[in-house]
Amino acid sequence: MGLFNNLFKKKEENTESTTNQQNGRKHFVSENDFLEKYGALALEKQRNLYAVTGGLSWNVDMNKEEITFGDDLTFPMQVLGSFSHSSETWLWLWENKAGGYAESVMKQALLLKQYGEENNIDLLTVGKFDAVPNDLHLIGMIATEMFDGSGYYLGNYGQGTMVVTIKSDLIDKAESEEFSRILTVFPELISTFEIQNHKNAFTHYLSQKGYELTSNGNEVKAEKDGNVINAVFNENNLLTNLNGNNS
Repeated sequence: MGLFNNLFKKKEENTESTTNQQNGRKHFVSENDFLEKYGALALEKQRNLYAVTGGLSWNVDMNKEEITFGDDLTFPMQVLGSFSHSSETWLWLWENKAGGYAESVMKQALLLKQYGEENNIDLLTVGKFDAVPNDLHLIGMIATEMFDGSGYYLGNYGQGTMVVTIKSDLIDKAESEEFSRILTVFPELISTFEIQNHKNAFTHYLSQKGYELTSNGNEVKAEKDGNVINAVFNENNLLTNLNGNNS
């Protein structure tokens, strides 16, 4: 972790960038800030993606800029880069000179690079660096939220794992039961990533889902359409209990 601690830190508060315009003006100043504000929403998208593609074989066509699951599920994709299993390093696609890939398949990666150059963020401008597998999820989540994607996919091809983002109405409209999903996604988020303030993450998540929040000390109640979700946090704002009543 810590890979993107200064990912979206700006040189000046009022600086606007191309990437910031692309991502619907979402703003986060650190890895933790991103996870607290948007991490749960990004994980939700992954559940939609899995509901549509889970268990199917995959194949990419770099020339067509498409990824196919099974025999006939084909979606447009953007490729961010790849992780080498042997060297445990991340390589942005724009740094993969030997591949000879078209710029159009790496638009999102190039926008990230541009943002890094505009804001002196080495991690976005250094083409290759040491990484751990969990960083691949973080990279995919950030790109998905920045560019309003439907999700990201980690394609393990043996020697490495490529990270691609996907956009599809089929995935966006995948049906899910919101109440139970929240009770699953939020614990997954805080168990997967080292988030400093679970309470902030919970309130951001539920408010973005349209829930009305009321706080009483370290307890937060979220209500929507007769559904109630209760969360209890300790003095360090870490979750100690989460439960709900479905109407």
